[in-house]
Amino acid sequence: MQKPQILLRTEKFFAELGGLHSFSNKFFRNVFAPPYEFAEVSKHMYELGVKTFPIVSVMGLIIGVVLTLQSQPFMAKFGAEYFLPYMVTLSVVRELGPVLTALIFAGRVSSGIGAELGSMRVTEQIDAMEVSAIEPFRFLVVTRIIACILILPVLTIYVDFLAIGGGFFAQHISVGTSFELYISQVIEIVKFGDIIPGIGKTFIFGFIVGLVGSYLGFNASNGTEGVGKASTSAVVYSSLLILVFDMILVQVTLWIWPVN
Repeated sequence: MQKPQILLRTEKFFAELGGLHSFSNKFFRNVFAPPYEFAEVSKHMYELGVKTFPIVSVMGLIIGVVLTLQSQPFMAKFGAEYFLPYMVTLSVVRELGPVLTALIFAGRVSSGIGAELGSMRVTEQIDAMEVSAIEPFRFLVVTRIIACILILPVLTIYVDFLAIGGGFFAQHISVGTSFELYISQVIEIVKFGDIIPGIGKTFIFGFIVGLVGSYLGFNASNGTEGVGKASTSAVVYSSLLILVFDMILVQVTLWIWPVN
């Protein structure tokens, strides 16, 4: 009797999680072992991160503008309009900035890694590296994961600043708030315990993006069809894992750094 489709998909999902766990263990065994490919890490940071700046720039401004415009009428209704910069800043720094940046990063980078490594796998370039006594895992996978871990926090800080600036622009247009007042309110509300949790979890998100894309691409099969599946699945799995880990990390960071 053939298994139901949903059961097959569930089994495949958990099999992929097991494969990701083994793949991550292999990464940690290789990450500190020489030789150190600093040039490759730098190259991937540019290709995977710097080229993502245009899209996250637009996203950052839109987050601040939309959040302010949506919240302003409701807060004015309850006489809490003065606290709008506080709400926007904390929402962006602690949650919206890190998560939305990670999801955009996953959509662009994880799929790209999956497609690139998948193409190398199905065209037997990875096999050729193994025959040539080059360790493909360390050269292709470790460098990309490290690049993702390092560049995503930088992108998140950039998005946070843009979103706060977008919030000021929207509030200035709608109610005429001055730049000096807005910035003083932002400085007053943002504490060390607000910045660290938001930026800190992006290191984990970067690891997830690099790991998922590398795993699916490195293990791709079935020719060009397998490459397409690796690219698509990389976005789905990395986005899902980001949301799941964010749910866990939110509770953990609230225990460690509660909102004052």
